[in-house]
Amino acid sequence: MSNWETVIGLEVHVQLATHSKIFSASSTAFGAEANSQANAIDLAMPGTLPVLNRAAVEYAVMFGLAIDAEIGMTSVFERKNYFYPDLPKGYQTTQLDKPIVGPGRVEIELADGSKKSIRIHHAHLEEDAGKSLHEDFHGMSGIDLNRAGTPLIEIVSEPDMRSAEEAVAFARKLHSIVTSIGICDGKMAQGSMRFDVNISVRPRGSDTLGTRTETKNLNSFKFMHEAIALEVERQIDLLEEGGRVVQETRLYNGDSKVARSMRSKEEANDYRYFPCPDLLPVVLSEETLARLRSALPELPDARIARLAEQFSLSGYDAAQIGGDRATSDYFERVAASADAKLAANWINGELSAQLNSAELTIEQSPIAAEQLAALLQRISDNTLSSKMAREVFNALWQGERDVDAIIDQRGLRQVSDSGALSAMVAAVLADNSAMVADYLGTPAEKRKKKLGGFMGKIMQASKGQANPQQVNQILLEQLQALEG
Repeated sequence: MSNWETVIGLEVHVQLATHSKIFSASSTAFGAEANSQANAIDLAMPGTLPVLNRAAVEYAVMFGLAIDAEIGMTSVFERKNYFYPDLPKGYQTTQLDKPIVGPGRVEIELADGSKKSIRIHHAHLEEDAGKSLHEDFHGMSGIDLNRAGTPLIEIVSEPDMRSAEEAVAFARKLHSIVTSIGICDGKMAQGSMRFDVNISVRPRGSDTLGTRTETKNLNSFKFMHEAIALEVERQIDLLEEGGRVVQETRLYNGDSKVARSMRSKEEANDYRYFPCPDLLPVVLSEETLARLRSALPELPDARIARLAEQFSLSGYDAAQIGGDRATSDYFERVAASADAKLAANWINGELSAQLNSAELTIEQSPIAAEQLAALLQRISDNTLSSKMAREVFNALWQGERDVDAIIDQRGLRQVSDSGALSAMVAAVLADNSAMVADYLGTPAEKRKKKLGGFMGKIMQASKGQANPQQVNQILLEQLQALEG
């Protein structure tokens, strides 16, 4: 693959967090009974006229302001004509020549700490189609039109990415931006963000773009990474065997890890765009832009920098926490009454692992921020060892509510009394004279490894409740005294 260069561009569909659809009063709530949220306007029934949702327009402008893009002070809606069973109108109302958001840039940070600027070509407003359902219909397909008319912005990047890692970093950054400014809930499993990935390869050093394919409707970062890797490998193998890449639309199944061709790739002229006769141009005022700019909340990069400075977090911890507004809010509630570094470690570690395993967001965490803070306080005051803390954490995860009650009911309070610990260490040394003799007979530079045996017996004698730091110090002191 070193002889080839990958070229990637993304088209990202972001569902706007409005309560109603872009041209009608139908609800956009997720999970409703099929076809219960599509009215006559969504279906373009004769005699109906669309009415543009002001909030959808303002959300699109907020995105443009967040990435410091050009804003289309006058934008126009077109009809994009094509036939598909879940497109009830026979056309999609969208924007083409005059989108609401023009060129901009999004900066991404890669795993090695380097940064790269990804150009945004534009972002436009449009309505979503319905959804085809292929299960439980005995060889037929069902159509659910609840999504028809749901407001979207489609964010179109330039082909600036050169690897799956860069594409995923860009997608994550977009997710962070739209959720931070509150224009999208970011729930990819519910279709709130979907990614179409345009991929081509070319000989390294070439300035000419190769033939691209488009893999559509990827709804997770993991699936995006897998789909890109698979498609890059397929194209390179094809070219090295003397074949040619055909411009087409492809699908990737994240469960089976299989990609397949869907149809030949359409161009803009295949859709017979023409201006929508039912919608006037959208004209923005400078006053509207000023109001929306002043209403923008803290953006991800600014939040990461603030967390690093305010709580003395490492760059990694600040980025992991500050990249997501909900995680940042949770962290700040914990850090209000617990050690910030400890809070970052537990949120990025134990809590994140449990949430990922259970496929939950941090908003759905069974452990409230105040409960985690109470747990961390008991670590800081030496009531709990790390091992004990994990046991309390698991009890909280299972629904128990009070940290101190869990500690008392399970006898988890750590022994930190120096007198009791000294007696315990002395008893273990007296009962294990052979181990003591072996330790004392070992050169000083090699003794550290042998301390583990003593520590294990002491912790066993204390039923895991001895403070390990204190035990280690007392153990070294008593062994040193025996040697003297």
